[in-house]
Amino acid sequence: MSSFISFLINGISLGSVYAIIALGYTMVYGIAKMLNFAHGDVIMVGGYVVFLATSILGLPAWAAILMAVVVCTLLGITIERIAYKPLRGASSLSVLITAIGVSYFLQNAALILFGADTKSFNSVVNLPSLKLMDGAITISDETLVTIVVCILVMVLLTAFINKTKTGQAMLAVSADRGAATLMGINVNKTIAVTFAIGSGLAAIAGVLLCSSYPVLSSTTGSMPGIKAFTAAVFGGIGSIPGAMIGGLLLGIIENLSKAYISSQLSDPIVFGILIIVLLFKPSGLMGKQIQEKV
Repeated sequence: MSSFISFLINGISLGSVYAIIALGYTMVYGIAKMLNFAHGDVIMVGGYVVFLATSILGLPAWAAILMAVVVCTLLGITIERIAYKPLRGASSLSVLITAIGVSYFLQNAALILFGADTKSFNSVVNLPSLKLMDGAITISDETLVTIVVCILVMVLLTAFINKTKTGQAMLAVSADRGAATLMGINVNKTIAVTFAIGSGLAAIAGVLLCSSYPVLSSTTGSMPGIKAFTAAVFGGIGSIPGAMIGGLLLGIIENLSKAYISSQLSDPIVFGILIIVLLFKPSGLMGKQIQEKV
C-alpha cells in the first residue's frame, strides 16, 4: 500500500509539471488559435538559464529562477513578434511549419552554445523531505514544491483571467477576435501577453523538471513538451482547468504504468488512453465542442 501511495504522489508531481507546461499550450491555442510547438524548447532555455546563473554566475536559487522567468518571457514575446505575428492571417499549416522551425532553431542554438554533452543540473530546491506513515513513505522536497507550485499557478492564473482587465481581453479575443477588435481591444498586444505568460510558465516548469530529473541537454524540453501537449488535448485544449486535470492524469498514468506494467510500455499506454478518450469525447475531458460557422 505504501509503495502505491509513493508511486501515486510521484505521478502527481510529474503530472504537475505537465500541467504547468500544458497551461502554456492551452492559453496560446485558446486565444491565438495556434499550436506553439516551440513551447517545449522554451522549457529547455529556462533550464539552461538557471544552470548558468547558479553554476557560473553563482547567483542564489531565487535570483536564478527569476532570471529564467524574465529571459523566457522575453523570448516568448520575441518569438511571437518575429515568427508568428507576420502569419496572423496565414493558414494553420504555415503557422505549424513555422512553429516546428522555431523549435529546431532553439534546439540547435542550444547545441552550438552549450555543446552536445549532458549537463548535471543542481536542484534549486533545498527543503526537508516529508515522511508519512512512520517513515514508510518519503516525499522529496522537489515533489512537494512541484505540487504546491502547480496549485498556486493554477489559482493565480484563474484569478488573473477572471478578475483583471487583461484577462477579460483574453477571453474576448478567444471568443471572437473580430468582435474584440471592434470593441477596442488590442488583439496583437493581448496575444503577445499570452505568449509572455505561457513562456514564463515554461521557465518555471523547466526549473521544476530539471530539479526532479537533474539532467539538461538541448532536447530536454522535447518529450515533456509533447506529453504536455497531449495532456492539454486530453483535458480539452483551450480549457485551463482541463489542462491541469489532463496533466495530472497523464503523470499518474505514466508513473503507475512504469511501476506496475513496464517502463518501456508507459508511453504507448499513455497515448493509447488518449486515443480511447478522444474516440468517445473528441473535445477532451473538459473541452467544449465548437460548431464551425459556414
